[in-house]
Amino acid sequence: MLRLTALVVLFLPLVVHAGAQKYEPLSASVQAALSRTVSDRAPPRSSFQDSLAAIDWLAEMSRRLEKRIPDRDSRLEFLRSVHYEATRAGLDPQLVLGLIQVESGFKKYAVSTAGARGFMQVMPFWVKLVGRSDDNLFHLRTNLRYGCTILRHYLDIERGDLYRALGRYNGSLGQPGYPNMVRAAWDQHWYYSRGKLAMR
Repeated sequence: MLRLTALVVLFLPLVVHAGAQKYEPLSASVQAALSRTVSDRAPPRSSFQDSLAAIDWLAEMSRRLEKRIPDRDSRLEFLRSVHYEATRAGLDPQLVLGLIQVESGFKKYAVSTAGARGFMQVMPFWVKLVGRSDDNLFHLRTNLRYGCTILRHYLDIERGDLYRALGRYNGSLGQPGYPNMVRAAWDQHWYYSRGKLAMR
């Protein structure tokens, strides 16, 4: 099974498994909380513990992402934004990178057959549900803010069960394929431990 998962991950750049989050009615309090989270326009500040941690993480992740996003400035902006939005939502930034790899193959303007958009393949109904009418899901930080907020919401619903939260995110709750692919991408391509730069 592990060998099969590894083979699937090898072909992820060619095959995108974009999701289709399913609309589920939200209580007024949950809707209000999600709305506050996605509409927070506070200027980004560093999400790293210190400048050395930022240098180490950005250098290592930039090296791994170079083939997918060749322009250095765009790549660093993308990585800083992923780290900030993931950390802000209480998510591991490397998990978010694994999810983006599976969802969109790091294509900013990816659109799924279900209509999901951008890096994290966010369904447009979320804008109507918790956002503002002028929110652009192809805008880097907007897409990441929505995607990370949605995944955090699903993790909270599933009481920390990542397998089930990922299934909800992709609209495939209870099916192992998507959660296993995200986990494999996270483990095999984006695992990072400061001081241990080699991938597992």
